[in-house]
Amino acid sequence: MKYRQLGKSGLLVSELCFGTMSFGAEGYWEVVGGLDQAAAQRLVDIAIDGGINFFDSADVYSHGQSETILGQTLKGKRDKAVVATKVRGRMSGDINDVGLSRRHIIQSCENSLRRLGTDYIDLYIVHSFDFTTPLEETLSALNDLVHQGKVRYLGCSNFFAWQLMKALSISERHHWEKFVSLQAYYSLVARDVEYELVPLCEDQGLGLTPWSPLAGGFLTGKYPRGQEKAQDGRRSREDQNFIQFDQDRAYAILDEVRAIADARGATPAQVSLNYLLRKSAVSSVLIGATKPEQLVDNINTVSWSLTPEEVARLDTASEPPRMYPKWMLDFTRLDRDNPQMML
Repeated sequence: MKYRQLGKSGLLVSELCFGTMSFGAEGYWEVVGGLDQAAAQRLVDIAIDGGINFFDSADVYSHGQSETILGQTLKGKRDKAVVATKVRGRMSGDINDVGLSRRHIIQSCENSLRRLGTDYIDLYIVHSFDFTTPLEETLSALNDLVHQGKVRYLGCSNFFAWQLMKALSISERHHWEKFVSLQAYYSLVARDVEYELVPLCEDQGLGLTPWSPLAGGFLTGKYPRGQEKAQDGRRSREDQNFIQFDQDRAYAILDEVRAIADARGATPAQVSLNYLLRKSAVSSVLIGATKPEQLVDNINTVSWSLTPEEVARLDTASEPPRMYPKWMLDFTRLDRDNPQMML
């Protein structure tokens, strides 16, 4: 296992981050995994033995069960683990028990600390943008948590580029703690983040931590064409199948992934994870598992690297549409690259 800086921060995290969405079994999240304490402990032990020091949870995962179980699995190992959890989602029927208000952030942080059985959170992530609460209120509350020692670093997830840049600007203006990372949906079949968010992360020094790098299991290759609903897993459940991508295009990409995997003696999942690890903006890739063999297979991704030629093949196979203004900016910069071209 190799370790990378989380953005420009001094925090070093493993190239793979173990996501614990599968811990617990309550309501909406039951189908994701439904793992009890014993099953979760086995996976966390495998992750640690494999060199993973980065663990990701959220208060909404099984209404706090994921945090509680993760906290128990890390007993006696907490000081060596980097623990991330999230805030924003609705936690009860209380009208104020949702969002990124000062009230909800402070209350949620206290509850997460209690469930995790710790007195600090390494990386506190706002789970999504809150269109109701002013950013100044959110960022001020997060800054207070850092200065109180309850949180050490701040991150965000599921933001538009303009929202993230505005947040960074506000924090800089007030000399508040800034986001050091962005957790975003990114995979071979969904490279939308490359339009605006990846360049922003590179420019501002944020570490990108892709979620759903296997597109809800699609890039494991376990969903044959035309048989998706017949398989076990999230993509077979319509109420859980919120991860979006062009399915016809995705199968063509998966064909290239399989070809490289077969030639390498690897699995499609390893090729797909390896691809993201070759991207310069990426600090750590989130993986999830419900079975030990899945986790071991994912961890084995870091034992080898795709060649530049293989990355180029996958880049070509998965090239996203050139949306405006990208195609226009590519054209207008030609006069920089070739002084004679526009004369």
